[in-house]
Amino acid sequence: MSITKKNIIKNINKETAISIEDASILVESFLMLVKKHAKLNKVKLSGFGTFCFKKTPKRIGRNPKTSDSYIIPILNKLNFKPSNILKDKIN
Repeated sequence: MSITKKNIIKNINKETAISIEDASILVESFLMLVKKHAKLNKVKLSGFGTFCFKKTPKRIGRNPKTSDSYIIPILNKLNFKPSNILKDKIN
């Protein structure tokens, strides 16, 4: 099962006395803050993990329906690397 923002917001609502609207604002604000700071350098949350942007190389893509090829440009993707503490708790 994957965890979505909606699931996180509902869990925050259940565990605290925060309304769903406030929990939504909290999650969105956190993600925007991480994205903003990760563009400059790594964002490290002790005991949780590290967020950073990685560039994906330019590559050739293909539409499976029409078999048309096209070039996928270089993209910046937000990458998350979990800490060893988080890995140990999950496994």
